[in-house]
Amino acid sequence: MKKLLFILLAILPMMCYAQDANDFQKIKASAEKGNAEDQYLLGFCYYKGREVAKDERLAVSWWIKAAQQGVADAQHNLGYCYENGIGVAQDYKQAVAYYRKAAEQGQENSQYNLGRCYYNGMGVAVDFQQAVAWYQKAAEQGQVMAQYNLGLCYNNGEGVDLDYKQAVAWFRKAAEQRYPAAQYNLGVLYSNGDGVVQDYKQAVEWYRKAAAQGYANAQNNLGFCYYKGNGVPQNDQQAFIWWKKAADQGLANSQKLLGLCYYDGIGVEKDEKLAKSLLEKAARQGDKEAAAFLEELFP
Repeated sequence: MKKLLFILLAILPMMCYAQDANDFQKIKASAEKGNAEDQYLLGFCYYKGREVAKDERLAVSWWIKAAQQGVADAQHNLGYCYENGIGVAQDYKQAVAYYRKAAEQGQENSQYNLGRCYYNGMGVAVDFQQAVAWYQKAAEQGQVMAQYNLGLCYNNGEGVDLDYKQAVAWFRKAAEQRYPAAQYNLGVLYSNGDGVVQDYKQAVEWYRKAAAQGYANAQNNLGFCYYKGNGVPQNDQQAFIWWKKAADQGLANSQKLLGLCYYDGIGVEKDEKLAKSLLEKAARQGDKEAAAFLEELFP
């Protein structure tokens, strides 16, 4: 099973912002009088360059004013800016401080990012239990990446006792929001019978959903299902098609399998030149089996 996929959430926009110069001037005047929401909105205008020259430092300065008045989305954006050095010097501790302020107000994206900071040890000591606690808060609000990472924590026994049923439950929530990594991992659990009754048809269904979104590992596993006839009628041509999609994205395992298809003529006409090229690509990425096949097939 793959490790946690950490994707940080970017600047949060407002649903409405300056549509023209007149709107901008009204927002600016209100912000200068201390209106917290307009201070946040003015920061967003500067960040995006809406009716004003783009200026990330000014964006940060206005978000600081809004954050000081308790605007959670401004606090979140400041956390992101400090984490990534946008408009300010990169400072993980400050990022954590602002994420925490927003997270304590229930801002689900900051709750997720704070959990990610605890998991990675960014600005705080590594603490898987704290990571899980913040993922849980965000996941319960429907934050899809928190649901996915919480599923992985249960799957790997990080910060919680290993519990495949809980992993399935949280992967499913994220998968139903069309999160491809969760769809893929749910397929793996169905394929292995971990936390659910083994069901290759269900595995194929979830692999297919993720594969359709371009998720290379799901494409690889879907190809394997076709090759073995697990959950679908055995079909070498379909196996080849899905392995090729994953191989074209650089997935070493699929490059190796595709190379063997070309060597043996499985689902495609034999082509030893292409077989060797693909095995070499996989071997260069550290696939030891591909390297062994190269030595055996092309001494």
